[in-house]
Amino acid sequence: MSLDAGPDFVRRHIGPREQDVATMLGTIGVSSLGALIDKSVPGGIRAGRELDIDAAASEPAVIAELREKASRNRVLTSMIGLGYYGTHTPPVVRRNILENPAWYTAYTPYQPEISQGRLEALLNFQTVVSDLTGLPTAGASLLDEATAVAEAMTLMRRAAKVADDAVLLLDAQVLPQSVAVTQTRAGALGIDVVVADLRDVRDAAGLRAAAGDRDVFGVVVQYPGAAGEVVDWRALTAAAHDAGALVTASTDLLALTLLTPPGEWGADVAVGNSQRFGVPMGFGGPHAGFMSVRSGLERTLPGRLVGVSLDADGAPAYRLALQTREQHIRREKATSNICTAQVLLAVIASMYAVWHGPEGLAQIARDVHGKAVGLAEALRAGGIEPVHKSFFDTLTVAVPGRSDAVVEAALDRGINIWRVDADHVSVSVDETTTDEQLAAVAAAFGVNAPQASDGTEIWDDALVRTSDYLTHPVFNTHHSETGMLRYLRALADRDYALDRGMIPLGSCTMKLNATTEMESITWPEFADLHPFAPADQTVGIRELIDDLEGWLCAITGYDAVSLQPNAGSQGEFAGLLAIHAYHQANGESERNVCLIPASAHGTNAASAVMAGLKVVVVKTAPTGEVDMDDLKLKLKQHGETLAAIMVTYPSTHGVFEDTIAELCDLVHEAGGQVYIDGANLNALVGVAQPGQFGGDVSHLNLHKTFCIPHGGGGPGVGPVAVRSHLAPYLPNHPLSAEAGPDTGVGPVSAAPFGSASILPISWAYVRLMGGAGLTAATETAILSANYVAARLRDSFPVLYAGQSGLIAHECILDLRPLTKESGVTVDDVAKRLIDYGFHAPTMSFPVAGTLMVEPTESESLEELDRFCEAMIAIRAEIQDVIDGKVAAADSVLRHAPHTALSLTADWDHPYTRAEAAYPAGVDPLRKYWAPVRRIDGAYGDRHLICSCPAPEAFED
Repeated sequence: MSLDAGPDFVRRHIGPREQDVATMLGTIGVSSLGALIDKSVPGGIRAGRELDIDAAASEPAVIAELREKASRNRVLTSMIGLGYYGTHTPPVVRRNILENPAWYTAYTPYQPEISQGRLEALLNFQTVVSDLTGLPTAGASLLDEATAVAEAMTLMRRAAKVADDAVLLLDAQVLPQSVAVTQTRAGALGIDVVVADLRDVRDAAGLRAAAGDRDVFGVVVQYPGAAGEVVDWRALTAAAHDAGALVTASTDLLALTLLTPPGEWGADVAVGNSQRFGVPMGFGGPHAGFMSVRSGLERTLPGRLVGVSLDADGAPAYRLALQTREQHIRREKATSNICTAQVLLAVIASMYAVWHGPEGLAQIARDVHGKAVGLAEALRAGGIEPVHKSFFDTLTVAVPGRSDAVVEAALDRGINIWRVDADHVSVSVDETTTDEQLAAVAAAFGVNAPQASDGTEIWDDALVRTSDYLTHPVFNTHHSETGMLRYLRALADRDYALDRGMIPLGSCTMKLNATTEMESITWPEFADLHPFAPADQTVGIRELIDDLEGWLCAITGYDAVSLQPNAGSQGEFAGLLAIHAYHQANGESERNVCLIPASAHGTNAASAVMAGLKVVVVKTAPTGEVDMDDLKLKLKQHGETLAAIMVTYPSTHGVFEDTIAELCDLVHEAGGQVYIDGANLNALVGVAQPGQFGGDVSHLNLHKTFCIPHGGGGPGVGPVAVRSHLAPYLPNHPLSAEAGPDTGVGPVSAAPFGSASILPISWAYVRLMGGAGLTAATETAILSANYVAARLRDSFPVLYAGQSGLIAHECILDLRPLTKESGVTVDDVAKRLIDYGFHAPTMSFPVAGTLMVEPTESESLEELDRFCEAMIAIRAEIQDVIDGKVAAADSVLRHAPHTALSLTADWDHPYTRAEAAYPAGVDPLRKYWAPVRRIDGAYGDRHLICSCPAPEAFED
């Protein structure tokens, strides 16, 4: 495809023009783009035909198609509840966060000096969760409520001091999707789960009896319950603690503005979903799940934790704390396979709390509760008694033999309520519920319209909250739109995202997230769908899902795809579960060994352990490829018990290994399955298909290759794609027959189709690019990476390359010889790049002391050159250290990044202020200023502060 004459969108997505391509090829020393692909990609794995996906005529045409699909969804008033509620996103938050590329195109805050705005917002989120749950330490968000319950299970299993065969107890009123996801996770780990009515358990003996006369390591309760009841769990909690077990409360943040927080009645862990804090239902997500823990459990938290530390000038600064919990580091010893979060959604939820403040949240909660009380009184007046006398926002109502008729009557009035069984229905109200809707629901039951209620709590005094929350000034200041607008702008200015410049992160694919792709996600027809709405109301979104699944099969060469996994880690887990189920179905349950190359993503090892597999590491050859001799040895040692190998292709070292087909054949001959990690699919689309060159299963990252923005570290979608023999074992869902096969392994995410509301982004990308455009994007990504490698090879050795001397879509720059000679570290180079106006490449992964660079196809030649010239200039600064002109400790590199404030302070450095702030090539008119100096990470871990500190916390 001609980059100058192709479709408009393709030309705008791909950065280099035809003339630029010629320049880049000349630098690499290759005659044509086709020759580059022929030399870099092994011929044996090349796709045999062009990718047959038609491109849309234009961006307006795609919007029109999306409008047509959206029109086939019926958006009724949802009173289904079950963890998903209508909510009003404050317009100032929607416009300035959800629709603002300064927020949605940022990456994970691994470079904290240029992520201070996002980190402050996440600290706000942690404070909201900690204050409302009454537990001192909260994480920076999890994927959804159901997986948070499953994470709580494994946390309690690690922390409880009980017998190895102890069981997990779930109360019968835990949300059904949470029960199902936890059972999926528990089955893989060999943990027994017992579901029982725990309301009457009063002592350790009663707890043991409920568990079938077995020891218990953990208890999970829903507070309020799925049926709406608010239960005082103090006696159960005391009984669990007496038995050596821990207690998790799966709870509702809005209800906790009025209810006694779990931490005050003894819960060890609280989990839930922050969706109703301003985040649309979106047919299931993405939403920010949460977890908070009591003192002593903070180091067992899964996922990320934002903490407060100090920078080089002693000023407070935010960073990710306790980094050793990151899964790339701990691998099979990780606390979880989760290495992401739902940052963008956590930020929205935190700003909902900032906008409303504690008084505003409490008033919303009282209004919601008042609507439920009014409806209950109307039902009683009409002779219909709600099942529970104590509730917050949900009523379960007994209508013997009439549930279908009542549900249908509500549907006729434009409202979805939930059919519990033939004799019961439930109704949930929220902040969006109107008097007219309440009257319509009452009419569906055959009773008069409710009267207004004052929202006075109807539960026992022991359940009424008396403690303060959200007392920090940030929650009591920004209540005018002017104030909120300026606060959000100030935070955005402290961050670095793709709207500022290139983010050349290896393995992370920070490509363009086009505005047209983003446009539909806030449309009500997608945003306001409940994930458990009747199938005939969600025809349009499910057609879009079917389209996307079909395209992904065509792209990858696999036969079936599930879009349920809402992160790459979830996709890995789902793929490994499919492999395990396949072996069990074939009577080979002894196959439990997973081979993983030493260079693999850390999540691979963590996912394998989570799926109940034993990890065996395969060595890396000196050339960076999988050591085939060691692979053959491991296959000989473990052939009878081999379940799978997990291999990333192109490799994590950024190379197309020409041994991949042989590797697949060897594993298959030994009876194993081949899991090809799709993290690097950006180098394969239209060029090679993993499902055709030997893969049995792959997870894909829609937030990488298919343009869903990273959102500061989430959202993501991690679909799992399989060959036909594994298709029967894809995820399914107990509340949606359409979500997967009857023979599936169970759900891995709370919602049937995971984070469905952001799937239109990837749909629009594929539809706009078409097969030819997608192929051109891949070819340009490989071109750009090889151009960067060619330009920088003389300054920083490229660690690995293929036999042709070429790389894939990313390259590893080896700084170790320079560090040995000069004392200048990878950290020094990363922080100095900030002064040049860049986010650093990936540091020390997969090889310590290196930088991994991935430029992507979206960056122009001008931006690639700007980055290369910055790196070459930094190499000259390192040479000054080597030549003895300056000591490493005194160098401009060691003191980077330089803030504007630092330039006005006393200056005793051997370099000038201009050299610090405006190094060669930096345009003063587009200068990015880091808001803080280099951060002292060790201090932050020694003095763990993970919620909004009081203003006087750093006075000293």
